[in-house]
Amino acid sequence: MSAAQELEEAARRYAAEAIRLDSQGSRGMAIQMYQKAIQTLITLAKIYPDYNLNKLYIERAKAYQERIKALQGLDDSQDESEHRKSTPKVVESLKATYNDLVLHEKPKVSWDEVIGLDQAKQAIKESIIFPVQRPDLFPLGWPRGILLYGPPGCGKTMLAAAAAAEINATFMTVDAASIMSKWLGEAEKNVERLFSTARSIIEKDNTPVIIFIDELDSLLGTRNQEVGGEVRVRNQFLKEMDGIADKGKYLHLYIIGATNKPWSLDWPFIRRFQKRIFIPLPDTAARISMFRYYTAPLKIDPSLKLEELAKYTEGYTGSDIRDICQAAQIRVVVELFESGKASDKSAQPREITLADFKEILRSRKSSVSKEMVNAYISWSEKFQAL
Repeated sequence: MSAAQELEEAARRYAAEAIRLDSQGSRGMAIQMYQKAIQTLITLAKIYPDYNLNKLYIERAKAYQERIKALQGLDDSQDESEHRKSTPKVVESLKATYNDLVLHEKPKVSWDEVIGLDQAKQAIKESIIFPVQRPDLFPLGWPRGILLYGPPGCGKTMLAAAAAAEINATFMTVDAASIMSKWLGEAEKNVERLFSTARSIIEKDNTPVIIFIDELDSLLGTRNQEVGGEVRVRNQFLKEMDGIADKGKYLHLYIIGATNKPWSLDWPFIRRFQKRIFIPLPDTAARISMFRYYTAPLKIDPSLKLEELAKYTEGYTGSDIRDICQAAQIRVVVELFESGKASDKSAQPREITLADFKEILRSRKSSVSKEMVNAYISWSEKFQAL
């Protein structure tokens, strides 16, 4: 075991013991263990100043320090039971267990709610939906790893959830950044458990499973320096993905990774995602459909042409368009309140006009720059795989 691994393991042990003592009301001993965990994490950061996880470890140390301050501020006259009652939820959050970081759900997002993205939808159908419906038609198997990349706010998460809903799959969502920041010393074990749980669900319930990993670059991105647990986590992830491809010919377990920074991914991980799908900004037709969808529950001027709104919002993301519609509604509601008429429960905001949208767009620019879009296009030319 390397020096870094030893330090990580020591910090994990000290933190686990501190939390155990804290929950039992042993204030003095808990403080000592928290202090040891803090010192170990700081030592790790000093020895490896360029280590990618230093910032996360320092944040962890700060959380422990805040807990020490809270413990030191307790009245010594409190008995053990009173202490346990006063223990804030932060103690529980410090544990950051597997169940805290992995969510299981059955999405209710319909396929029709994913506006536009026809090329991406088709690729998902070929990789997930058709193989689930007729696995006998795929003697060579099908892609299990699918990478969704593109600007934030363009529907990557919704697309993955809709795919899961279409095949009635269990949807397991994981925040890649949390794996590295909170699973101190046990990240690789929990990655193994993640895949093991997915396989057990398939065997027990005979239903597909989609593991959705957001911010994939936080876990599988390129590194100038890797120390201890980070190496083990990445290797474990590679091992699990290879196991799915080699041993489960007809296993309906899919890994969908989402990233806003595909250029940060290491090649060994890129090639394990057989489908690499660009989720672009919405085109004109998609923007019209989005405005129609988001303005449906609003009171809109009948003369307002959605085509005009789509023209004015070229280069905006789907999330931007939703925010614009929300801002337009807030604008007329605020106007009603400022007029003093809102106290009358029968009073309603006026219709939203094109002028309202234009005024909002003057101060609300797209969240994605042209340079960023060009970067995605450039990466797609090298690595896209539909």
